[in-house]
Amino acid sequence: MAPPADSAPRSTVVALVGADSDALLSGLADVPALAALSLRESDPALATRMLAAASSPYVVHDADPLEHVAAAWVELYEERATLGTLEIEVETLLALFAAGDAVMPDYYVVTGPEVIEGTWRHWWLGALAHHAPNRVLPVEASTAALRARLRSLPTSRPWPDPASWLTRVQFDIPDRVGLRDQRGAA
Repeated sequence: MAPPADSAPRSTVVALVGADSDALLSGLADVPALAALSLRESDPALATRMLAAASSPYVVHDADPLEHVAAAWVELYEERATLGTLEIEVETLLALFAAGDAVMPDYYVVTGPEVIEGTWRHWWLGALAHHAPNRVLPVEASTAALRARLRSLPTSRPWPDPASWLTRVQFDIPDRVGLRDQRGAA
């Protein structure tokens, strides 16, 4: 679901998630052609407007438009929420995407994946990465590793329309997501 042209970012947008995002963002302040923005506490529509206004070729930020969907998915599989909660979060996010009040980043860089706890690791590196494997990139939680990763972002097809997969994200089961598509998988 593409945002309306006036709210679409003209930059390559990278969402920084995982460990130490504040320190890592500040470590990018001197990188030419890159804007490092702390947007984590921003309203999604404000964050989208800031991304659309950016003039740098690359924007790295710490606001995840999928944050509430991810939390509901994790809570569902940790038996702390219901399927209805996940469905509401998906519907709400899809409405934000349709209105142009949220945009999917081009890439997610997941910092410190080795310290991400259980079901959250399955969200980032399983359920989310399953839909665009070259768009979810794990990296060590260090400025040097992050800078190296940003210098070598892989090319790949863009994210599929979020409406085509978010409405079925409850079927992306931890420890199993992606396995059904591999030869010889149970």
